[in-house]
Amino acid sequence: MEIKPIRTKTDYRSALKEIDSLMGARSGSREGERLDVLVTLVEAYEAKHFPMDLPDPVEAIKFSMEKGGLAPKDLVPMIGQINRVYEVLGRKRPLTLKMIWRLHRGLGIPAESLIKQSDELRAA
Repeated sequence: MEIKPIRTKTDYRSALKEIDSLMGARSGSREGERLDVLVTLVEAYEAKHFPMDLPDPVEAIKFSMEKGGLAPKDLVPMIGQINRVYEVLGRKRPLTLKMIWRLHRGLGIPAESLIKQSDELRAA
């Protein structure tokens, strides 16, 4: 099994093409092991060359609300009174450390996403 590092776009495209051809491989088989290694190499290349920025904290909260079928009143235990919830969702008030901690624990939003300063607050 000859596998080499992915250093160029050509290497990357070639690895993706091979991964596509191996997608039906059984786990534990020779082809399955090759697939696992290639996927790991591609993930490392993508992390280095196509880094993903963290989502905006308010957008992360809204996404989590939509996914969980939550209403603003459901955030009261994590953020505080309903008017404070609306201020946070309307980008009028930044998240406090206590809010970040509660949202992280209550909704499972990565703390790194909640810590990031909102674009609107940064511009102000």
